[in-house]
Amino acid sequence: MWHWVKIIFLIFVGAIVVWLAYELITFPSISRLRAENPSTTSMIEFRLSEAKAEGREPRKFMLWTPIEQINPNLQRAVLAGEDSRFFQHNGFDWEAIQAAWDEAVKEGEKEAREECEAEAKAAGTPKKDCKPSEDDWIPPMPSFKRGASTVTQQLAKNLFLSEDRNFLRKGREAVYTYFLERELTKKRILEIYLNVIEWGDGVYGAEAAARTYFKKSASDLSRDEAAFLSAMIPSPLNIFNPAKNRKRVVRRQKVILRGMNSIKLDYSDK
Repeated sequence: MWHWVKIIFLIFVGAIVVWLAYELITFPSISRLRAENPSTTSMIEFRLSEAKAEGREPRKFMLWTPIEQINPNLQRAVLAGEDSRFFQHNGFDWEAIQAAWDEAVKEGEKEAREECEAEAKAAGTPKKDCKPSEDDWIPPMPSFKRGASTVTQQLAKNLFLSEDRNFLRKGREAVYTYFLERELTKKRILEIYLNVIEWGDGVYGAEAAARTYFKKSASDLSRDEAAFLSAMIPSPLNIFNPAKNRKRVVRRQKVILRGMNSIKLDYSDK
């Protein structure tokens, strides 16, 4: 008996060692990003392969632009919409994470209550007798719709990770986020972020977005135009695609315009 326990234990330890070795071997050289501008990202490559798989022509419009040539209006608008505490946190906004978890708990409770009421209706039991216990529901993984995913976390995901949603990927995202914050300045993190994020089908980065939607350079964007582009970031292909849901984009644009006033760009010793 103990012989087999030892064998199983050794196999388990061996698997852990192999996994850690793989993670170390494949770990990206984040320090290179201090001076090296990424020409592509994991997310961009995913979009390109996705287009090929669907028989569409892969598109990639991306023009690297130094942050000094990206209008401060857009810098403030993006932070107002995605990460208003960017200069205060170390990559993780714990207050927003807690809020996202609380929201997930509420979603779980709501789902359990709806399921219980449906079962009660089918059984002919009055709804008032439906009292699901804590064991009847499991909080879903937080969706971070409230903005708990910081700019640095989003950058880590876009640069290095797949589109899968699981705890292993979130763990890797946390590690990459930590090293991005340790190796790069806040200014450099935002500069890379603004140059690689998706702004439409095949449109990546601020310069490409400004030219695509407003026929001008990112350096010339007005407050309204910057807020409009920022409003698209959470889902530029679907929910906040101006060609599909312009009213939604405009509503979010108005919220971002109000939030921009409280954003101060502080790149000193960051």
